[in-house]
Amino acid sequence: MTINKLSGLRLQNYQPLRDVVFEHLRNAILNGDLRPSERLMEVQIAEQLGVSRTPVREAIRKLELEGLVVMIARKGAYVADVSVKDILDVLEVRSVLEGLAASLAAERMTEEELEELELISYNFKRCLEDKDTEGMIEKDMQFHDRIIRSTRNHKLIQIAQGLQEQVQRFRITYFAEYNESKGVLADHQEILEAISNRNVEKAQKVAQKHINELESTIVKLADKKKK
Repeated sequence: MTINKLSGLRLQNYQPLRDVVFEHLRNAILNGDLRPSERLMEVQIAEQLGVSRTPVREAIRKLELEGLVVMIARKGAYVADVSVKDILDVLEVRSVLEGLAASLAAERMTEEELEELELISYNFKRCLEDKDTEGMIEKDMQFHDRIIRSTRNHKLIQIAQGLQEQVQRFRITYFAEYNESKGVLADHQEILEAISNRNVEKAQKVAQKHINELESTIVKLADKKKK
């Protein structure tokens, strides 16, 4: 396990230590510092974070309840894998949400928000050219978040936020394992153009196509791994 990736704890007077450790480990899993299938060793984590084993043990049990950690008999705790089925389930929902969000954004996005979206797309391209995987993950998140927030539909935003953790784990897996970032950039630019032109129907269509293409890529590469 790459324990050295865990930064120091930020202690909060109003939070029990077990909750601080839980949030710290949870964030490390969601942002990819702790990778799927990595073993979580209580002693090493406790030493790295400067705490006793008890809050670490309690945090790991809570992470197991959330499905982010799996316990294997006589082996210990491991970061849960992101299965192909998990990814496809998330993408099915995202296809509908992203299509709706893009269509509403084409109607409601302000010129200032549109400029921000253009800048995010440009910075994604720069990260791609620099082979900055972490940067691409961040800019991809910002791109879709900017579109969703510009809808001003609070229920849509709330549902999207509920999927945020699963989507973020998918992003990390996708950009780390699949060399399809140029396709993502092209899709982003197509979505941006449709929104910029206030083409509601096309914005919805290309946004859904973007997610469906990600789904197809994952299915094809998963099939290759089986052979």
